[in-house]
Amino acid sequence: MSRGRHKQATAPARVRGAARIAIPVALVSAAPVGAVITYTDPVETATLLTADPPPPTDAAVERAASPSRSLAERRSPLPSESSSVEITDEEPAADAEEPAAEEADETEAPEPAVSGHMFATAGLNVRDGASTDASVVTVVAQATELALTGTTDGAWVQVLVDDTVAWVHGDYLSEDEPAPDSGISYEPCAYGSEIESGLTPDAVRVYRAVCARFPSVNSYGGYRSGGGAHSQGRAIDIMIPSSSVGDQIAAWVRDNYQKLGVSEVIWSQRIWSVTRSSEGWRWMEDRGSPTANHYDHVHVTVYGSSGG
Repeated sequence: MSRGRHKQATAPARVRGAARIAIPVALVSAAPVGAVITYTDPVETATLLTADPPPPTDAAVERAASPSRSLAERRSPLPSESSSVEITDEEPAADAEEPAAEEADETEAPEPAVSGHMFATAGLNVRDGASTDASVVTVVAQATELALTGTTDGAWVQVLVDDTVAWVHGDYLSEDEPAPDSGISYEPCAYGSEIESGLTPDAVRVYRAVCARFPSVNSYGGYRSGGGAHSQGRAIDIMIPSSSVGDQIAAWVRDNYQKLGVSEVIWSQRIWSVTRSSEGWRWMEDRGSPTANHYDHVHVTVYGSSGG
């Protein structure tokens, strides 16, 4: 009796188990691992969980712990142990191309070409600009040949001195090389010696030397009262027939200041002095007339005290 009840009680369980096993196999096998599948049959609605996935392999664990890589990186093999891979925190230099740019800038400003040559007619200031206010970079001697660039600025001419661009005043340039200095003559002037009265020996030498060198000059001024270098016999005024002759006299006296004992020259409202020779000609204040501004004569002052 007990055996019969046992069969009746267990039989329905086999039937229900069979109904659950009858789930379409294709549906289960096609489902992704770990998916949840629901279905409906005539008896009930149930949820079937697929079997747990197999435990991951060591390789899978290593891949999961590694940072994800892009598709292109996954396709590229990782460096082998024998490969030399240098890792650095330094950023690449951003100005790696700058030297080439600098070279391009240098080629954009070529050196000025020489267009011709002229000679200095006197000792000449060479300046870093086209103005008497510009700094004097050097002084060239009379008869120095200068290379011209062809650039001018008013009366100023651009030249090359020791491969450096500079400026000189065009009034003191000549296409012809000046004749060699034949020396200084201290012979008495053909116009007489009355002008020498009251002059110092150095002033007399200047008077005679200019008279011999520039015969076109026929008027001079010497000693006079009233103060200053003239009243001390240390100055003479050389009255010029033209401004070009005045330029030549002023330049020549300045070039030979040591031989003549000259301390300063005033001409055309400009002054040059031995003590400030590096500055060249310096502009003077307007004194109101051509004579007062020394446009009609060259004033020369010498060292020494008065005496015969």
